[in-house]
Amino acid sequence: MKNHKFFPMFVDISQKRILVIGAGKIATRRIKILTDFANKITVVSPHISDEIQKLMKQGLINVRKREFCESDLQDADIVLAATNDRELNEKVGKSCLKNGIPVSVASHKELCSFYFPGIIKKDELVIGITASGEDHKKAKSIREKINENLNQWIE
Repeated sequence: MKNHKFFPMFVDISQKRILVIGAGKIATRRIKILTDFANKITVVSPHISDEIQKLMKQGLINVRKREFCESDLQDADIVLAATNDRELNEKVGKSCLKNGIPVSVASHKELCSFYFPGIIKKDELVIGITASGEDHKKAKSIREKINENLNQWIE
């Protein structure tokens, strides 16, 4: 996807079937954000953190505590591959692209059909920030600066 320009678009994902492969630090952060926007989130990972278990107990996500299977993609509308296994992330990304499933691959920006943005939420206001997969620290810094100053800008 090199040299492709990504259009920022806000989409209703409340009823989309979101599949997250992985339950580590990055996946957990993204899952927590997604719970504000989506009602059908499934996480596939052999290791589940306490935070993920808590979200599951609250009924916010479904968990399949096992290794990823290709058949997991059959019912997915959107996929996030965010494991610590680069080869698995690549396999998931390529399979999603081949099957026309929107995918964000944490370890391979070239396999992403969308980027997972940094999110700021305040009341009905939602701001998404990305550095087009180039500079995550820069995007995080800008997100934090906007978040710090947001209250003074809102009347």
